Amino acid sequence: MSLFHAHDHSHDHEHQHDGHGDAHAPADAVPPPARQFPRTRLLIAALVVLFAAAAASLVQVPSGEALVVTRFGNPTRVLMTPGLAWRLPAPLEAVTPVDLRLRTTSSGLQDVGTRDGLRIIAQAYVAWRVRPDSPTVQRFLRAVQNQPDEAARQIRAFIGSALETTTSAFELSSLINTDAGKVQLAALEGRLREQIAQQLLATYGISVISVGIERLTLPAVTLSATVDRMRAERETIAAERTAVGNREAAEIRSAAERDGRIIQAEATVKAAQIEAQSRVQAATIYGRAYAGSPQLYNMVRSLDTLSTIVTPDTKLILRTDAAPFRVLVDGPGVGAVPKSRATQSSGR
Repeated sequence: MSLFHAHDHSHDHEHQHDGHGDAHAPADAVPPPARQFPRTRLLIAALVVLFAAAAASLVQVPSGEALVVTRFGNPTRVLMTPGLAWRLPAPLEAVTPVDLRLRTTSSGLQDVGTRDGLRIIAQAYVAWRVRPDSPTVQRFLRAVQNQPDEAARQIRAFIGSALETTTSAFELSSLINTDAGKVQLAALEGRLREQIAQQLLATYGISVISVGIERLTLPAVTLSATVDRMRAERETIAAERTAVGNREAAEIRSAAERDGRIIQAEATVKAAQIEAQSRVQAATIYGRAYAGSPQLYNMVRSLDTLSTIVTPDTKLILRTDAAPFRVLVDGPGVGAVPKSRATQSSGR
């Protein structure tokens, strides 16, 4: 009985131990899927951290701007190519944008003097930008603390001083004139640019693209003096042109008179030649007439003599039977026999 009972007791104890062991199993004895869940969560967290670090290290460089990368406040490099670029995440590195676009600044109206002692009101403009290279961008950042308004103020100071000194080398007539060919505004603008370009680039990192005269007017006193001067110039020009016209007219008149005298002399010579020829021809004709009819010749010559010595106011009282009036009474051929008839009679 005791052995059987002991065996049963040991068997019951074994079963109780197995049941107790099943009821109090270790906590880490979990199924395999439950063990992999913390590892996945850690991997996702690590990826999120890496993505955030990469995003913090990427910067976008806009078109028309430069990004100055500073490390603990000191510039290290300049990013100018548009697109994405790398940098160390903050606070290790930071970026400062610098505008590279073209800007214009006006000097405002200024009272300046010219070389001939007159005053004019001038206003100039400057087209400028920050030169897109690393040293110049950093120079601009240090000089004006990346403030475009401060840069414009410095430019106004430079262009104002340059206007005062440059216009003093030009006369008023070379800046304001009705004759466009005498205006030298391009030369004035070129000198202004030469005076300020190098200084602005070396000091502030500002590249001057162009300088122009925006406005140019005259004060009341200068305007009155200019009108008087222009009137005097016009009167001088008119007097010069009148003198030139008179001189040219005298030359033309002298040439015409000289040509007239030459033509008249030539005509006189030709007239004398014609007259001589006509006299020769007249003498020949007279000779032929006398040979043919002496009485008719004498009558014609007597009439020629009368036409020469008798005028419409002449009063003559002469005998009609005396020459040369005798021919008027007797007629031709009276008291004389024509030569042709005499010849015929002698031939018979």
